[in-house]
Amino acid sequence: MQNRYASHPNEVKKFDTKRLREEFLIEELFTKDELVTVYSHVDRYIVGSAVPVSKDIKLEVPLKDIGTDFFLARREVGIINIGGHGTVSADGVRYEVGAKECLYIGLGVKEVIFHAGAEEAPQFYFVSTPAHHAYPTVKATQEDATPSHLGSIESSNERTIYKYIHEGGIKSCQLVLGITELAPGNMWNTMPAHTHNRRSEVYLYFNLPEQGAVFHMMGEPDETRHLVVRQGQAIISPSWSIHSGVGTSNYTFCWAMAGENQTFDDMDGVAMTELK
Repeated sequence: MQNRYASHPNEVKKFDTKRLREEFLIEELFTKDELVTVYSHVDRYIVGSAVPVSKDIKLEVPLKDIGTDFFLARREVGIINIGGHGTVSADGVRYEVGAKECLYIGLGVKEVIFHAGAEEAPQFYFVSTPAHHAYPTVKATQEDATPSHLGSIESSNERTIYKYIHEGGIKSCQLVLGITELAPGNMWNTMPAHTHNRRSEVYLYFNLPEQGAVFHMMGEPDETRHLVVRQGQAIISPSWSIHSGVGTSNYTFCWAMAGENQTFDDMDGVAMTELK
């Protein structure tokens, strides 16, 4: 499991492109028949993926990396499938998880398995955070999510936000998770930008064409930087950083948050005139 450490904004100002990518971009996810995991010391996320093609994949990491007897002994996890229809089992109970569907698995579940055998391989993406209470395992389809329609075609940011794990949806200890879909002809997300010093965030970009890219904007509002992100890559966004992006076409991204609260609208807006 890779480790990513917290970075102070004064230091990030000095990073070149290579260092920015090393610290904040997760480039290699969705490897066939492998569990890929990255441990972030920002709010103790574990971000990962599983693509079961010819064999089942168990959700497990070296015990020394998490200090417990099994993965969810002190954690919870939210799973989004961005590939073909798939199956996940939690302590022997099987859940069918289709494209853009979510499965939440709570504290105390000892065995999580991503199952192979689908005609089109599923691509399971997951975000795990520390937990203090056992909430039940729940599956949600996109129809079950809470949609919010924002933006406009005039500003190239017409989009729909689907909230799966949040205060009014699937219950969790601190994880908040959902996806945002940009309408055709729209390229911008989360602009005007914001920060939320009480929570960090992880972005996974997908539904991008092979030659497509997103320019992910980050950094303090008066010290912005950017990262070029492609299909199936993720960004770890610290609480002091803006998190916005513009693509070569419309796209979808999965967002996950952890921190002091679960209030989706708790954010500090940044006026366009303040950005530098």
